[in-house]
Amino acid sequence: MNRINQLFAQKRENILSIYFCAGHPTLDSTADTIRTLAANGIDMIEVGIPFSDPMADGPVIQNAATQALRNGMTLKKLFQQLETLNRNTSSPLGGIRGGLLPLILMGYLNPIMQFGFEAFCQRCNDVGVDGMIIPDLPFADYLETYKPIADRYDLRIIMLITPETSDERIRFIDEHTDGFIYMVSSAATTGAQKTFDEAKQAYFQRINNMNLRNPRMIGFGISNKQTLQSAQQNAAGAIIGSKFVTLLEQTGNAQAAIQQLYEALNS
Repeated sequence: MNRINQLFAQKRENILSIYFCAGHPTLDSTADTIRTLAANGIDMIEVGIPFSDPMADGPVIQNAATQALRNGMTLKKLFQQLETLNRNTSSPLGGIRGGLLPLILMGYLNPIMQFGFEAFCQRCNDVGVDGMIIPDLPFADYLETYKPIADRYDLRIIMLITPETSDERIRFIDEHTDGFIYMVSSAATTGAQKTFDEAKQAYFQRINNMNLRNPRMIGFGISNKQTLQSAQQNAAGAIIGSKFVTLLEQTGNAQAAIQQLYEALNS
């Protein structure tokens, strides 16, 4: 079973996923950051593929991607770094007991297409990646071209929904995807928020009432106890990116960054 599916089969609530950008803060820090997150109870890890022209990323992640590119990070180097892990990343403090953490790559279509999509899927399979998030992948193209290839390599392509996504489209996404649905908390770009307002709460409730087949994770804006609890109450769990990336930038140390993140999430 794909490790994403295994995670949601065995843990149905309070899942915590962390995003960071490969090659940030240093070119060779990627594998160490993954090991550190795994050792500190994180349930799922999203590794960002740096790109020069992101659509959905706010200034924090944009800056991290710019620095990673300047450090010399490429998709080829990322796969080489992930190869050193090769499915040996276990989480002794949380997640799937005795199992392995799901690893997801998040990036834009341009660098993946330059690499070659089937070659990309093959390398993902080789190094232990379980799925991918490609925000600018058109859904029609996903169904016709990309999903059949990803399925051959047992990879999940995770789709995003926002408050502006229609119920009809959400149900169509739910019908034709597997793994989980990424609920973007707002139509804005990534970035920490102090609270989720009434409009966002209404959006969360609307999706809850749809009784979708796939589990959901809420991301964008989660940075403290209040936003984390709101996400956990309205979905299977939360995805945290900008807050962790900021702490990683400030400390230059994954262990210090995750400890400070936990402190922020409990205050």
